[in-house]
Amino acid sequence: MTSRTRPGDAHPYLRAASAGVRHHTRALTPSEANPPRSADRMHLDVLHAHLTALLQLLDRLAENTRPAHPAAGCHLATAHTRLWQATSEVHSAFHLLPYDSAAEAEPSACHPEWLPEGPPVLTICQRHLAAGHIIRRKTTPTDLRAHTTACVR
Repeated sequence: MTSRTRPGDAHPYLRAASAGVRHHTRALTPSEANPPRSADRMHLDVLHAHLTALLQLLDRLAENTRPAHPAAGCHLATAHTRLWQATSEVHSAFHLLPYDSAAEAEPSACHPEWLPEGPPVLTICQRHLAAGHIIRRKTTPTDLRAHTTACVR
């Protein structure tokens, strides 16, 4: 797979985002020059933001595809549900990691508690709640627990 944008490509930003994820994955692969690193809260916050953006894209694709191609739309809806489950697990992992006040709250004259979106450490929760609201409007609790929907292939 190549990440180069072709002339007339309708999805250059999606290709660039995929290339960025692949690059980051390679950068985290352990080697002699690059010792293994565990996840930290900043990585999981950024990954959660990426997953919620993918949720929105997949939701829109499923919604637009289902009328013309019901079976394909159903599979996209299943993928949407499973991506939500992955997003939820990343959110849970974020809260299980230790808080590193030195890395996450650089001393400065700014006051993050005054930000309209709240302190930076809480933005993952706000993003997760907003995504969860959309999921719960379109997905049943049974689908969320079962890791699948009732699609017929």
